[in-house]
Amino acid sequence: MDVSTLKALNAAKRDRRGAVLVVDLAAGTSQLVTEDQVSADALGDEIQARLLSGKSGTVEIDSRSLFLNVHTPPARIVVVGAVHISQALAPMAALAGFAVTIIDPRTAFATPERFAGIELCADWPDDVFATRPLDRYCAMVAVTHDPKIDDPGLMAALRAGCFYVGALGSRKTHAKRVERLTAAGLDGDTIAGIRAPIGLDIGAATPAEIAVAILGEVIQSLRRRSTGPSAIRQEVSA
Repeated sequence: MDVSTLKALNAAKRDRRGAVLVVDLAAGTSQLVTEDQVSADALGDEIQARLLSGKSGTVEIDSRSLFLNVHTPPARIVVVGAVHISQALAPMAALAGFAVTIIDPRTAFATPERFAGIELCADWPDDVFATRPLDRYCAMVAVTHDPKIDDPGLMAALRAGCFYVGALGSRKTHAKRVERLTAAGLDGDTIAGIRAPIGLDIGAATPAEIAVAILGEVIQSLRRRSTGPSAIRQEVSA
């Protein structure tokens, strides 16, 4: 890998952008393709598939043997609400390979004893995101039932283009949420990106079951998310 390619790869990692190093095994040449540079051809299709799966490997395209070395940022799940569902979700998500952050300004709930080994921020979401912004490789899970805490997190996630945005609550609760977010200046298409009621429809009843439903939906969204230049443009315009 030459110096310019290494610099481009480091820049992609710094900006938490997915990238694929395409190595021509016969010629010994390489080319870095970031997720906003994917072309509309056979190679581009393969790169997009690899970005979704996160798996490197060899592929034959146009009579060339290519090795696609995939570099994707670690996916994060940011949970707004240190509640019973979060206590079940956090270890499950960590086991599935996600970095997990719990945010809740209510210090009675956000305690190390309840979330051992999990990154915990006992601050308001706006304060956290001011120094640790969300991005396309983040999932937002809002579960406090308190609009003062949930809504800022949801708005930040929608504007950042997070690959998953979900909120706890009934359809009636969500209808009121839509009214608030509309009044705050978000358009209908953007608000429609919220998964509510949250989680896959598996008939979940207990906090642990709801956590399973949420994690399943997060994984589904990660593996089926949009990639390529159009997805980046959508994020920038949000």
